[in-house]
Amino acid sequence: MQEYGEDAIRVVTGLEHVRLRPSMYIGDVSERGLHHLIWEIVDNAVDEAMAGYATHIRVHIHQDDSVSVEDNGRGIPVQIHKDVGKPAVEVVFTVLGAGGKFDKKVYQYSGGLHGVGASVVNALSEWLIVEVYKDGQIYRQEYERGIPKTDLEIVGPTTKKGTKITFKPDQEIFETTKIKFDIVEKRIRELAYLNKNVTFELIDDRLNKHLVFRFEKGILELVDYLSEGKEKLFEDIVYIESSKDNTMVEVAFRYTKDYKETLESFVNNIKTIEGGTHVSGFRSALSKVVSKLSQNMKISKELKEMFTGEDLREGLVAVVSCKVPDPQFEGQTKTKLGNQETKNIVESVVSDFLSDYFEKHQDILKAIVEKAIEAALAREAARKAKDLVRRKSFLEDTSLPGKLADCSEKDPSKCEIFIVEGESAGGSAKQGRDRRFQAILPLKGKILNVEKARLDKALSNEEIRTIISALGCNIGDEVDLGALRYHKTIIMTDADVDGSHIRTLLLTFFYRFMT
Repeated sequence: MQEYGEDAIRVVTGLEHVRLRPSMYIGDVSERGLHHLIWEIVDNAVDEAMAGYATHIRVHIHQDDSVSVEDNGRGIPVQIHKDVGKPAVEVVFTVLGAGGKFDKKVYQYSGGLHGVGASVVNALSEWLIVEVYKDGQIYRQEYERGIPKTDLEIVGPTTKKGTKITFKPDQEIFETTKIKFDIVEKRIRELAYLNKNVTFELIDDRLNKHLVFRFEKGILELVDYLSEGKEKLFEDIVYIESSKDNTMVEVAFRYTKDYKETLESFVNNIKTIEGGTHVSGFRSALSKVVSKLSQNMKISKELKEMFTGEDLREGLVAVVSCKVPDPQFEGQTKTKLGNQETKNIVESVVSDFLSDYFEKHQDILKAIVEKAIEAALAREAARKAKDLVRRKSFLEDTSLPGKLADCSEKDPSKCEIFIVEGESAGGSAKQGRDRRFQAILPLKGKILNVEKARLDKALSNEEIRTIISALGCNIGDEVDLGALRYHKTIIMTDADVDGSHIRTLLLTFFYRFMT
């Protein structure tokens, strides 16, 4: 065995280390990491837009899965960097951690979850070409797997300004180099909503697609997009835009008659999937202001005190976007904002605005409070109904539905239940079954259509309660498929229109409340 001395220690620096351990810089080398290369370059272009210097960003996917990202911003500096003795643009693409994002005088706010920058994209690309349009000249430099192949050259005159970066992800690094159009489109559309009046262009030569996104009203239009197909509680979209302690806060929301909350949140254009302190600040402000102002409304005290923050957010469609100078991310996927001061800032800004807004729009406040009370009443009714089902559930010795013809086998993996249409069909099925492992449950007519029904209404239906008791796995949030009494459920209905309808109603019930 070779002796372990100083000669055995290998020093790996810079972009070589990026190629050796890419997951440390972009998360992984799967499809997700592949698209992260695009986001890094696009984020740099968006930073120029946020700083007020760029108005147009183009993302172009070529036939060979190489990608170009071009903006009309200031252009990466081309002068010789005094500390390194090389053009600044070359330093940006070959030195880890080089760039303008770390200087708040250049970019007050900047995106990029990892902030790894252009040098990592260069290191993980088979080849990369950068063109800078500046001072009437086109500057161009080519790289191969992170190493400059040409000097920075002037290749012609131009009237344009900005930067264009074209790169091809390296097949030696990534599991796949196939760029997914849908993933890119979703992110580009998102960025267009978050950066109003900036034009985003997406071209894909492989699919012959060319899309242009530009939203003059920004996140107001995103709220409209998220509430498509939902019945609105009121037409207005509440919009808040303010700045406090170097943090910019932008919030837009409306209510629908839906039963779920839809909330998307962002920090410096990064989607915070797990939420964070900015979301907590918004929710806290909404709850406090509505609860306080509802005290002056002509509603019984019991009802006023009944609804919770969760009830208040039923049907809410909201977008919360903040620009934070130094965001701290945490959580499993590093997509949860952790800055505590941001919570206080957002809560203060939203509280001040909503207190004034609801005073002037009493009709909207009344609609929100009435929906929250309705949600609270439904939640309480559902709790009581669930308690009733529990008390009558299979867990208590003699509580199986009377019309259920059970099987003798106790191992659920060997048992199957036939749900049949009507008592007569039930009689025939009972005669033809193997009573050792086959159970028969006849239904009396059609069950309730639960597609748009609340849980409490579903539980008020006798046939649905019978199914729950027979299957024994509870329902809704408390469903436990491990407690299922039969591992095979067979829907056996007549081969006619009514039979098809019953089958659809049963499948809808299972999908909505037992998955």
